[in-house]
Amino acid sequence: MALNLEGKKAVVAEVAEIASSAFSAVAAEYRGLTVSEMTALRLAAREQNVYLRVVRNTLARRAVEGTDFACMQEGMTGPLVFGFSMEDPGAVARVMADFAKDNKKLEVKMVSLGGKLLPASDLDRLAKMPTKDQAISMFMGTLKAPIEKFVRTLQAPTSKMVRTFAAVRDAKQAA
Repeated sequence: MALNLEGKKAVVAEVAEIASSAFSAVAAEYRGLTVSEMTALRLAAREQNVYLRVVRNTLARRAVEGTDFACMQEGMTGPLVFGFSMEDPGAVARVMADFAKDNKKLEVKMVSLGGKLLPASDLDRLAKMPTKDQAISMFMGTLKAPIEKFVRTLQAPTSKMVRTFAAVRDAKQAA
């Protein structure tokens, strides 16, 4: 069903609002996917807090104007589904990459992160980025490692002395 002017303005406003607060975006051609496959993609996106929308390219160009994703405007041709990552920069890439493994008809056309247009081949690199929780835990592990090593170093002479006394005691008991 065709949209009237008010409907088009609403779509542009909605996508523009999402694009202004998103961390990353992926545009993929969905030609040949069935309705059930698109429903499965939408469900996977919803679970990862990824905004997924099929929008006419002319409306999408207007929506991303003035956002970090304006770099995607030139590549908006053909039937595209747009995904915007709302919490984690790699979430939309993980959703699209996982779905594309099982459905070869979904072809990623554009990837954008931080105002830069990346080649579609960088989708896997973006998908492998750690989540916020993973990054924090990696950082905390890095901070904790020198302290742990220092404590083990301080503990080593004492434990070595205890083991030496135990060995002497065992030798005297055996004799």
